[in-house]
Amino acid sequence: MKATKLLILTIVISLNTVFAQENVENASSFPRLEGPYLGQKPPGITPEVFAPGFVSTEHRDHNAFFTPDMKEFYFTRKDVKNGKWSLVLFKSENNQWRESVVGPRVGRPLLAPDGKCMHLGSKYIERTEIGWSEVKSLGPMFDREDWGIMRLSASVKGTYVFDDYKSNDVIRISTLKDGKREEPRLLGKEINTGKYNAHPFIAPDESYIIWDGERDSGYGDIDLYISFRQQDGSWGAAINLGNKINTSVREASAYVTPDGKYIFFNREVSSGNGDIFWVDAQIIETLRPK
Repeated sequence: MKATKLLILTIVISLNTVFAQENVENASSFPRLEGPYLGQKPPGITPEVFAPGFVSTEHRDHNAFFTPDMKEFYFTRKDVKNGKWSLVLFKSENNQWRESVVGPRVGRPLLAPDGKCMHLGSKYIERTEIGWSEVKSLGPMFDREDWGIMRLSASVKGTYVFDDYKSNDVIRISTLKDGKREEPRLLGKEINTGKYNAHPFIAPDESYIIWDGERDSGYGDIDLYISFRQQDGSWGAAINLGNKINTSVREASAYVTPDGKYIFFNREVSSGNGDIFWVDAQIIETLRPK
């Protein structure tokens, strides 16, 4: 118990400490990142590496997302030398993006649509006037020893969709009814089929869910799939995002920007290492059943 409390305390301190001091010696030679999307040229229907050399580096870079105002960009990074994961932030101030390390990674971070809560698997932190709060638990309904929640995604209505690697890699959903949180339940076979299902993202308006899964019908390894909400409230059959996005290697952890314009996701680029890619989100509308 003491060790657990010490770990939580360490995480709390780290999450509220920004190691963002600029290197004065290199400041003049460090390129400036200005404008929307860290100054990157938007991609078309073919995925491109996002911010190579800044975000996508020689490390393992994953799990990207923006705040609703598009002024903060978060992602997780694994140092290939020491194996440690960090939560990294690029923040736009006076139209210039500056990098800092928020702290160690906890779960697979993802912001709620209002930008005030960052979900960390079965835990979360809240934005305060002085930064992020201490790490809090979602409670016994989610913080269970027999569940392994990596990524939890929330809709505007407060619906939670999350994965569970301890229970045969399945995805569950929990809704709010009359302001009360309902017990999570397994999603249907439309989504929970195949060898693996993880890292879901639910659209803010709950019109679709994107996740990564492994199926015999895929392009190899793990692909990205989408399921659209039907008129009767059920979820439609899983649709592979296609060979523009999915390849013979692993694609995972999809996310759609708050403005709805781009899909961000991870792609393996070498054994054990990956980069963050982005692509025009129009693919969603081309796949949406008419």
